[in-house]
Amino acid sequence: MISVVGHTAIDHISRVPHLPAKNCSTHITDRQIYFGGGAANIAAGIATLGAPVTLISCIGDDFPGSEYDLWMNRIGIRQQFFVVHGAHTPTAFMFTDDTGDQMTFFEWGASKAFAHSAAPSLPFVHMATADPEFNCRVAERSEFTSFDPGQDVFWYTKEQLETILANTDILFANQHEIRQMCTTLGVTKDSIIGEVETAIFTMSGDGSTLYSGGTEHFIPVVPVTLVDPTGAGDSYRAGFLSSFVKGYRPLTCCKIGTVTASFVVEHVGCQTHLPDWNTMRMRYENTFGRLESPVPRKG
Repeated sequence: MISVVGHTAIDHISRVPHLPAKNCSTHITDRQIYFGGGAANIAAGIATLGAPVTLISCIGDDFPGSEYDLWMNRIGIRQQFFVVHGAHTPTAFMFTDDTGDQMTFFEWGASKAFAHSAAPSLPFVHMATADPEFNCRVAERSEFTSFDPGQDVFWYTKEQLETILANTDILFANQHEIRQMCTTLGVTKDSIIGEVETAIFTMSGDGSTLYSGGTEHFIPVVPVTLVDPTGAGDSYRAGFLSSFVKGYRPLTCCKIGTVTASFVVEHVGCQTHLPDWNTMRMRYENTFGRLESPVPRKG
């Protein structure tokens, strides 16, 4: 069982011709509402790929019985929720311009409850965007931890990042997040890589890099028609984690991650075009060749 900790959110995704400068404006050419939240996106990707997953999240009393709630139950996400009465389920407002650059405004809403909630002790947990202090407590109490700071990286203090990294087995970050982590910690990227067993750094349309066992591997993106980049990183993590618990090598997990992400960017929305395992496998083998057999991990 993979546990995923972090936000469940409603995504308002808009297209704009360009991201405006400070004190300026732009016009919205399209706006849609989708299911989102970094942790929920990852959990949905894992569930669709066929791995058992529990989502640990905070929701408002507007969530139970909603279409989003029904969707999670339909695809098999086990819910472990803190319900905050009188609060909104977190809401994200995302704006993507014609070049693929993106800006996000996030209403924490019910997620403020993370700060005073009891942290669980978990056998295998991925910590996505959430309250930094809560994530620190989860990391300290759990057996095997995976972490990506996401866009909440700016909320982490030096001490919190040090605590997280000291208890992290797998680190995910994009180029912006790792740069901010280096700034906050006052260290180099190589120093952060040396802190964890496995590090995966994604570089948007330029692929990703795996650092594991003292080696470095570059993984190219799968060439597809980009419609919306929102959720690409979350689906990459879902692909990686789903295959990792099955026993695939980290490099193969990265390839599965990038294949999974290639489906998501073909459509608008983070959960609208998630592949099942067989669909992912067909594209994987068309891109990278035969998918090796895994060696199941114990525990």
